Amino acid sequence: MDLFRSESSCQSPLDRQYHAEVLALERAGGRPNRRIFTYTDYDRYTNLQEHNESVLVPGQQPSSLAERMASVRRRRQERRAVEGSLPKSRLITWEPSEEFVKNNHVINTPVQTMHIMGDLGPYGMLGHKDNEVMLCTVRVDSNGVITVQPDFNNKGPYRLQAGLLRQELWQYTLEDVSKSISPEEQEREQRMYKDLYMRHKDYLNRLVGQDFEMPPPGMLRLLVNGEIVSAKGYEYDNLYVHFFFELPENWTSLSSQSLSGVTQTCSTRSEGRENIAYFSYPFSFEAYFRKEDETEDSVPQWPVLYFEVLSLGFWQRYRTEGYGYLVIPPTPGCHNLTCSTWRPVQPATVAELRRFFIGGAPELEDISYARVPGTFKGDRLSRFGFRSETTGSVTFTLHCIQQARAFIDASALKKRRQSVLDQLGGFSKQSTTNNVLEAFLRAQRRMQEARESLPSDLLNTTAPPTSETTA
Repeated sequence: MDLFRSESSCQSPLDRQYHAEVLALERAGGRPNRRIFTYTDYDRYTNLQEHNESVLVPGQQPSSLAERMASVRRRRQERRAVEGSLPKSRLITWEPSEEFVKNNHVINTPVQTMHIMGDLGPYGMLGHKDNEVMLCTVRVDSNGVITVQPDFNNKGPYRLQAGLLRQELWQYTLEDVSKSISPEEQEREQRMYKDLYMRHKDYLNRLVGQDFEMPPPGMLRLLVNGEIVSAKGYEYDNLYVHFFFELPENWTSLSSQSLSGVTQTCSTRSEGRENIAYFSYPFSFEAYFRKEDETEDSVPQWPVLYFEVLSLGFWQRYRTEGYGYLVIPPTPGCHNLTCSTWRPVQPATVAELRRFFIGGAPELEDISYARVPGTFKGDRLSRFGFRSETTGSVTFTLHCIQQARAFIDASALKKRRQSVLDQLGGFSKQSTTNNVLEAFLRAQRRMQEARESLPSDLLNTTAPPTSETTA
């Protein structure tokens, strides 16, 4: 009041507006409260207050981010959306500029601030800035959230000590005196929020669209987003992993799909008694399954991930550290798997010396022989005389997704799953179905082989009686 009573103190149009309001208030008989007043967004106090809040140490200069925060979070009246129109926005910015990154790394929610102040000076000396104390701050953002700091009193009044010459103690309370909402208004507000949420949902649906890519009918789409997490327990340092996918029968992939990959070379670190190399190498895999003959009663085979762990020596020579494989899990979801590896060895000291000094070791010509390879068509795969030793282990994280039209149809019509493709959908609810079917087929084959190996006279004795014998 004392500051803006004089016209010479007015420097801006807002100050002149305050001057006119002060004169009008004095003509009306003055104001009853001479100690409590407010500062709003357009007052100079707000800038000083935000400047002081951004500095932790007195005398310290605020950073560029703090200066931008002080100006960005103020309300922006120039941004007003046209009624009846939706703002056009891009969900993804593929090539963000440097200026775009800087602007979007700052909290830009517009905020309107009001500071409730108290003049704690003695009577006769009111209006001095040294006696001004902030009692409460009220902030309202563009989302409609009101923040009051400090909170309303629950236990007792707040205490303030003011006065340089006289140590005066002031106490004040903050109360919420707004009227409680009536049941009719509360119901009206709930309907309004429901309508608002439905409109926002429709807006998001229009941005995203409804045309999701679906596989053709009768086909299963498998997506695997995996990660080679770590490897531990190997003899040498500087490890890397070479891996590839093998597609069984009735599985296909896109021509642009890469079925192999190599990780980066990673040094190991000691954790306890183990040397661990953390790769954190991501990879993705996509394949399609289509059963050609639905009458064939066979269990579908899942893709296999074969991998080889190698180490790189000082002279850029590599050594084979181990082979392993991993069958893609038939159930969708997240899977954390640890696979042990082995490597072939030669029973000779010269081979180990060669491996230690110049690198090189016995290795497989076909990595798929770490398991029964898909190209093998015989009855028995003999590894007699093959010498190997267990090495370390590799940890994988797989996120598997299965997509098929049959899943949607079965969920909508609640029909029984009868085809092989429908059986794949059943794996998502019962993970042991594959193992049970495989065990049943193995037992059936063994029973058939046992019947074929029995002598013919035993088969005759167990034959069913003829009509003459029965008579």
